[in-house]
Amino acid sequence: MPTAILSALPEEQHGLREQLDGTEHVRHAGRDFHTGRWHGRPVVLALSRIGKVAAATTATALIERFGAQRIVFTGVAGGLCPDVRVGDTVIATEFLQHDMNALPLFPRHEVPLYGLSRFAANAELVGLLSMAASAVSSGLFDGATRARFKLDGMRTHKGLLISGDRFVSAAQEAMTLQRDLPDALAVDMEGAAVAQVCYDYGIPFAAVRNISDRADDAAHVDFPAYLSQVAGKQARALISALLSLLD
Repeated sequence: MPTAILSALPEEQHGLREQLDGTEHVRHAGRDFHTGRWHGRPVVLALSRIGKVAAATTATALIERFGAQRIVFTGVAGGLCPDVRVGDTVIATEFLQHDMNALPLFPRHEVPLYGLSRFAANAELVGLLSMAASAVSSGLFDGATRARFKLDGMRTHKGLLISGDRFVSAAQEAMTLQRDLPDALAVDMEGAAVAQVCYDYGIPFAAVRNISDRADDAAHVDFPAYLSQVAGKQARALISALLSLLD
């Protein structure tokens, strides 16, 4: 049962390919896919690129071309809820497209002809990701890295992850999202699109996001450094722990 590990950016999967045994590279749909075994389990790694359409294309290819039976998205996101801080981990239990608006034909945020605005994550994968996240701590990082990014006291949250085709980097926009969707924990640009594809195919899906910023006016300041020094390292440890728990 192949497990697909999906991310938007190369830095979010830095070092994952090296964990695969018997790696094969396939170029398909303009993307690079790497298959192999990790902890003895079949795995396919893919980069979706940024945005909902790119993510949906890649998820479809993973299912149609590579027979993925579950998909896990890993990467970074911007925190929205006041309790979600830089360094924390958000495991999505449901997904919503915050920029979906087909008014007056359909209610705001509802995906037309689905009767849904929120798509649920797979409960079993959410539970396994929670177990994996509990095994990953700030001990992964040296003192200088923890101090630079204020990583002490890293916590794990579960709840709503929202997605849209824009990088939320202004305090006013973040405040508007919080007002409209007060239970949203974090915001990204891909998760809800992949959730919709997996809903269509009946494929288990879950997403885990490390909080790189607070989705406000300072969101861009340390983003490249955070990707290279924190997000990729945490992804390796967390995905390794997850795969060891799979049947």
